[in-house]
Amino acid sequence: MHQQSIAELRGMLDRREVSSVELAQHFLARIKAHDPALNSFISVTEDEALKAALAADHRIAAGHAEPLTGIPLAHKDIFCTLGVKTSCGSRMLDNFVAPYNATVVERLNQAGTVMLGKLNMDEFAMGSTSESSFYGPTKNPWDLSAVPGGSSGGSAAALAAGLTPLATGTDTGGSIRQPAAYCGVTGLKPTYGRVSRFGMIAYASSLDQGGPMARSAEDCAWLLKAMAGFDALDSTCSEQPVEDYTAKLGEDVAGLTIGLPREYFGEGLDGEVARAIDEAVAEFRRLGAEVREVSLPNSELAIPAYYVIAPAEASSNLSRFDGVRFGHRCEAPKDLVDLYERSRAEGFGSEVKRRIMIGAYALSSGYYDAYYLKAQRIRRLIADDFRRVLSEVDVIMGPVAPHVAPDLGTSLKDPVAMYLSDIYTVPVNLAGLPAMSIPAGFAHGRPVGLQIIGRAFDEARLLNIAHRFQQATDWHRQIPAAFA
Repeated sequence: MHQQSIAELRGMLDRREVSSVELAQHFLARIKAHDPALNSFISVTEDEALKAALAADHRIAAGHAEPLTGIPLAHKDIFCTLGVKTSCGSRMLDNFVAPYNATVVERLNQAGTVMLGKLNMDEFAMGSTSESSFYGPTKNPWDLSAVPGGSSGGSAAALAAGLTPLATGTDTGGSIRQPAAYCGVTGLKPTYGRVSRFGMIAYASSLDQGGPMARSAEDCAWLLKAMAGFDALDSTCSEQPVEDYTAKLGEDVAGLTIGLPREYFGEGLDGEVARAIDEAVAEFRRLGAEVREVSLPNSELAIPAYYVIAPAEASSNLSRFDGVRFGHRCEAPKDLVDLYERSRAEGFGSEVKRRIMIGAYALSSGYYDAYYLKAQRIRRLIADDFRRVLSEVDVIMGPVAPHVAPDLGTSLKDPVAMYLSDIYTVPVNLAGLPAMSIPAGFAHGRPVGLQIIGRAFDEARLLNIAHRFQQATDWHRQIPAAFA
């Protein structure tokens, strides 16, 4: 059952070939058997899952099932879940039990999904490898010596290993797309404001966006349909009507115009990764698409701009974790200053501290104009580049990352190299556009992801393009042998 699509599982549930309880038990058993090798889950909510599955079976029997009723999923541990620990992968929140549900969680509960647990992640979503978690690193199912990407590495690893059919993720600078690429699954970063951020613990508020992760574009379409929509509790949430993302999945892509940015295929891109991307683009040509070269000249400025803006916003957002109201508190503080200093020193890991210090520096007196304001101006230039190119082509395609998943430990020795691995994903967040990663082959024995970038609120088109590619190829159906 762990190799079935959501549509296939839906059919099995509706025909009473399997119950929701049996489906939940199947995935819970796989988690118990396989997750010790991966460390993709922080919490497994077995009792809650079986209770929700039983309620889903009653709902199905009464004829009130929705498309996701009875379907198991797992949430990235950045989404608040009522009565369940929400840690953000940090010691700071190791004892935090959320008193409410994030809007995403609430909507998926209302759709009848069955939560299996909370997934591992880089601490406070800061990282590209899922190694900065307080609960230890997550490993890549395709090669246990490799990272799964980050920060939604637990989500990607659990999907690739067949421990859950659906997962939520968040993307601040590529944290859905990059782990999806490294683990050979599908992930969509929606337009900024498409999915509510209420109850999603903030890293960088102008960049963060929740999104769906699954084995296929079709499964992501079902999940996004349930997640998306206006939320009065999130002032940045768009009132743009939600499309039926499954309605256009069968449309032809003949006549589609694809732009390939020359800046994405230059120095630094691994040759085998480039070859896999070229072959994927060639498949689109065979499907009738037109391909042309385009230019995004300010792309090279995205990394320095992002690593000013994101840490600056993080330093503000994480100031609430002070050891007073909630979160980790040091033992026997001498005074208030000692309480603040030791609680934060003990509660935050090294990567989070690094970004807080960078952000505080960028916002400090005398440096705001020189760094933060200049980065925001660069952000506008990057958005203008995308706007110009996407007025000439339908979508932009290219690699998700310049290389395949690196070995565990290598990025910890060189944080700057880790930051540079986001070079193709960060610009999209700065522009607030939708983009997704789909499996497109292998390089050096590890998965490669193809990135598809679209116009604002054009998720339906992206999902259809990805679906047509997946109908013509089988990369998304590949499963690591150890987890088959």
